[in-house]
Amino acid sequence: MARKKRSGKKRLPLGVIVAVSILAVGIVGFLAYQYYTVKAWSNLIYPGVKIEGENLGGKNKEQAKQIINQKYGSVVVKKKLNISTSDRTYTLDYSKLNPKYNIDEVVNQALSYGKELNLLKKYKLVKSSEVKEYKLKFTYDSKPVNELIDTIEKEINKDPVDAKLNGSGGRFTVVADKNGSKLQKEVLQKEVASKIDGPVDSDVNIKAPIEAVTAKITADKLSAVNYRISSFSTNYGSISSAERANNIILATRSINRKILMPGDTFSFNDVVGERTAEKGYQAAPVIIGNQIDSGLGGGICQVSSTLYNAILRANINSVERAHHSLPSHYVPLGMDATVDFGNLDYKFKNTLDYPLFIEADASGGIVSFNIYSNEALSSTITEVRSQVYQTLQPSVKYVDDPTLAVGQTEQTQAPSTGYKVKVTKKAIKNGVVISDEVIADDFYKPVDAVIKRGTKK
Repeated sequence: MARKKRSGKKRLPLGVIVAVSILAVGIVGFLAYQYYTVKAWSNLIYPGVKIEGENLGGKNKEQAKQIINQKYGSVVVKKKLNISTSDRTYTLDYSKLNPKYNIDEVVNQALSYGKELNLLKKYKLVKSSEVKEYKLKFTYDSKPVNELIDTIEKEINKDPVDAKLNGSGGRFTVVADKNGSKLQKEVLQKEVASKIDGPVDSDVNIKAPIEAVTAKITADKLSAVNYRISSFSTNYGSISSAERANNIILATRSINRKILMPGDTFSFNDVVGERTAEKGYQAAPVIIGNQIDSGLGGGICQVSSTLYNAILRANINSVERAHHSLPSHYVPLGMDATVDFGNLDYKFKNTLDYPLFIEADASGGIVSFNIYSNEALSSTITEVRSQVYQTLQPSVKYVDDPTLAVGQTEQTQAPSTGYKVKVTKKAIKNGVVISDEVIADDFYKPVDAVIKRGTKK
């Protein structure tokens, strides 16, 4: 018999085929299992995902929002901001801040976590213990906070009260100074900003940072004033109208009891202020240019000049001083100090080691200044001298005037003699000259007389 030919292909053993089939079914089944497992979490937050420590794995969007809202959104409005001082506590309810957490945004982020991955990675997230944490962002309206801090500042900030001297004539008693207080506003603002997003279930308690503000003039320093170191006075009663006298009295009162600590600068215009009708100043004769005119506050240059002389005799030089354009008759030449608010000022700096106390009076037609400091200065005597080293006589200028008849004259400008004068100040301590200086070299220009003469025939 003829034999049949065998096929060239070998058949797989049945066992192998069965095994492969089982494996394929297993893989498909596992993939199906993965798919349906992952699908079950498609609208749920993956395990291990937290918001502010709250595990939201297995929760859907609405459940997660409800949980976080209950823990944060509905609780934060019940909080309070408490800022305390030594006297009281200022409280601000969070409900007035329109406080908000970005709950919707973060819940969406938690729900979306891992959803863009492939099937295998999603499955691993579902089965793994990996932790993913999200933080909430807190926002609020800062205006009520700023308004509260502004209120605290207004109530806390108090200027210190300087010590002062009571009494006169060198018999003084010291009234003690008082410290002021100041809120460290920027420090408080930064602390509030850093703590306002604190634990949601507890109030924010802050102690307001307040610093003491010491007085510039303290009792211990002012107690050193016990000796009159200089004085000077001039007579205004015999040369003044009622208006001029009024102005002198007002200006003198403004300066009375003024205290200058070492290093302080005195400004006549700052202390006396602008001379206005509202303050009671009146129009009176005043030197303007080369002639005497009427001006509001006329006469107070006698006050500044008298003070200038008293200060010189306290061995203190000027920081700013100008002489008049015409000689003043109430002080020697070169010893005047003119002032004009906004234009000319008289200033000096307390260069002594002790405070200065200025006692001023304008009663009885005499304006006088007494300068007090410490008795340690009594060993120093100051001499001030004025020396005219040139006198210049004015001339006469004639101006033809066709409106006046021939032979008729009219003086339109009075003459004034000119002078060049030096002022020296010598300080003598215990009989020894410690300084001798020229403090002024003034030139009062001569003013020619101007006379109109008639040419009309």
